[in-house]
Amino acid sequence: MIKIILSELDFDYELQALVNSFFSGQRSSVEVGQELTASSMKEILSEKKEKLVIGICFRMEKITIGLYCNEYFVQKEVAISGNEDWHKHEDKSAHPYRTYYKNELKRLLFLMLCDLTEDILTDAGLERRIPAWGTMTGVRPTKIPMNQLLQGKEKQEVEEQMRKWYCCTNEKLQLGLQIAIKEAALLKDISFEGGYSLYIGIPFCPTTCLYCSFPSYPYERFGYLADAYVKALKKEITAVSKECKNRKLTSIYMGGGTPTTLTAKQLEEVLTHIRQCFPTDDQYEFTVEAGRPDSITREKLAVLRKYHVERISVNPQTMQQKTLDLIGRRHTVEQTKEAFYLARELGFSNINMDLIIGLPKETTKDFADTLEQIKKLDPDSVTVHSLVIKRASRLRTVLEESGDLYEEEKKRFLQMEKMLEMAQSFAQKEGYAPYYMYRQKNSAGHYGSTGQENIGYAREGKECLYNILIMEEMQTIAAVGAGASTKIYHPDKKIVSRVENVKSITDYIDRIEEMIDRKKGVFL
Repeated sequence: MIKIILSELDFDYELQALVNSFFSGQRSSVEVGQELTASSMKEILSEKKEKLVIGICFRMEKITIGLYCNEYFVQKEVAISGNEDWHKHEDKSAHPYRTYYKNELKRLLFLMLCDLTEDILTDAGLERRIPAWGTMTGVRPTKIPMNQLLQGKEKQEVEEQMRKWYCCTNEKLQLGLQIAIKEAALLKDISFEGGYSLYIGIPFCPTTCLYCSFPSYPYERFGYLADAYVKALKKEITAVSKECKNRKLTSIYMGGGTPTTLTAKQLEEVLTHIRQCFPTDDQYEFTVEAGRPDSITREKLAVLRKYHVERISVNPQTMQQKTLDLIGRRHTVEQTKEAFYLARELGFSNINMDLIIGLPKETTKDFADTLEQIKKLDPDSVTVHSLVIKRASRLRTVLEESGDLYEEEKKRFLQMEKMLEMAQSFAQKEGYAPYYMYRQKNSAGHYGSTGQENIGYAREGKECLYNILIMEEMQTIAAVGAGASTKIYHPDKKIVSRVENVKSITDYIDRIEEMIDRKKGVFL
C-alpha cells in the first residue's frame, strides 16, 4: 500500500495517477493532513505503516515533498514564483499559472521517485517501473505538443519544453512530436469553433468478444429491436441536424458495436436519412466501421458505396485462428481476407484494419505472422490497439476468478512492449506514418495502469480526421445512438463538457424524446 498525504486536497487525481504509473500492482490512497508542514513532514510520514508514504505541502512560494520508505526519508522543495496562492484559484481550469504550478509539482515528485534506489525499494517490497511518458499520465499525450504547434511555436521550442517539463524519454518525445506535427498539419484548415463532427452509434454485434467492455448487443438475441432502434436513431439524427444547422460538418463516423450487423435494408434506411438531413454538397469525411468480417456482405458494401462512404474498417484484431476462437470472434482468418478483397473489388480505396496486441495466449511470433498476413492484404491504414482488461469485460472476470489477473497483466505488459516496437517497425517499412494516438487507462492498482499506446498508422492522404478530433477534443462531437456521448467544445476555456445517452437499447428506444431534449440548445 502507498499513501499520499496532502496538506490540502488539490491535484489529488494527477498525483495518484503519477504514483500509480511507477508502482503498478500496488494500491494507493490519498488523504488530507492539515497539520502537514515542511517541518513536521518526517514525523508525520514515519507514523504511517505503508510501504511508501508521500507527503506534499502546498505553500504560496514553494512546494515541499517528503518520501518515507522503509526508514529512509528524503525531503525536497521547489520555489514557485508569484505573489498569490494560484493553486487555490477559483477558476482552476482556466488560470495559466495553475498549469505551471501543477507541472512543477509533478516534475519534482517524478524526479524524487526516480532517485529512490533499488535497494530501498526492494527492502520495502516495491517493484518500480519508471514511466516512459514521464509526468504525462493522461490518455492524450500528444495534445500538449499539438496545441503548442497550432499556436505557432517552433518544433525545437516544443521539444525543449516537453523534455524539461514532462520528463519523457527521447523515444516517446519523438513519437509524440511526430504525431503532433502530423495532426497539426491535418487540422490546420479545420474550423474548431464553427464546425462539428457527428458520431452515430450502432450497438449491435454478431457476438460479444471476451475482452469487450463497450455497450454491444449480439444481433442473434437482440436483433428483434433493430427496426425500432433505427426508427429512434433517425429521430435523433433529425433533431441533431436541426440543432447544428449553423455549424459546418467536418466528419461523420458510424461505429458501435458493429454497424454492418444491421441488415442491408436497415443500413440503407439509416444512410438515406443521413443524406436527407445533411447537405450533400458539403465536403465531409464519412467513415463506417464495418468491423467484423462475419458481418460484411457484398450487398451491405454496395449500400455503403451507393451513399458515398469513403472510408471503412475491416477489423481482424488478429490473423491467428486459435486466438479468434478463444476470444469469441466467430469468423475465420479466410473470412477476413475475403471481406477485404470484396471491399477492394467494389471500389473502396481507403480501408483500415484494426489489430490488438496483448490478446490472451498470443506470442510475439504470432503477432509477427499477423503482420506478415496484413502486409499481403496491403490496407491503407492500420490501427494498433493495446489490450486493456476493463472492468466490464468477461475476460477480467475470468482472470479475477482464477486469481491470475496481476500476473497475467504483468506478463502481457512486458510482451506488449516488444509488440509495439514490431508494429512501429512494420509501419515504417510499409510506408505508414503515425497520425493519432491515445492511451487507455486500466483500473488503478494493476500492472500497466497508465496503459500503452493505441496508434493509428496511415499512408499519406488516408488518415481519419474524426479519429484525431475525438482524441484531441478540439471540436464539438455530436453523438447519437444508445451509449453515445456528445462532447461540447468550449473554445473560451479550451474544455469539453458531455451530454450522455442511455446505454440500454430498450431505454434508448423508450426515452428517445428525452435523449433529444438533453441536446437542445447545447450546440449554440
